Amino acid sequence: QLQLVESGGGLVQPGGSLRLSCEASGFTLDQYAIAWFRQAPGKNREGVSCISRSDDTTVYSDAVKGRFTVFADNAKNTVYLQMNSLQPEDTAVYYCAARNQADLIPYFYCSDYAEANDYAAWGQGTRVTVSS
Repeated sequence: QLQLVESGGGLVQPGGSLRLSCEASGFTLDQYAIAWFRQAPGKNREGVSCISRSDDTTVYSDAVKGRFTVFADNAKNTVYLQMNSLQPEDTAVYYCAARNQADLIPYFYCSDYAEANDYAAWGQGTRVTVSS
């Protein structure tokens, strides 16, 4: 059974940092692309980042590029989202999701992650609040 468990959210002051974790079970990271999404109160869910370990692809939204870094630890089967220079507009519930790469050609592992609707598993979400 595919499962994702996020952790690491919390309250941080503007300019601060947090590291979110997305621990996967039931599959390995070389089989699935992992995407991060967030949903702020009253707003639609938006794509934040995507990583594919099989071809070392990482993708970021314009809103977080240069501030967030996604990386993976294969030994722990965990994907991390390092978030630096956090701003109040980053306040949201953050989710990770897994997409089966066996159904995709490599170009699409992460290129359309924000619009894709074929994710095989979602985590429960972790809340990030950026406030002074």
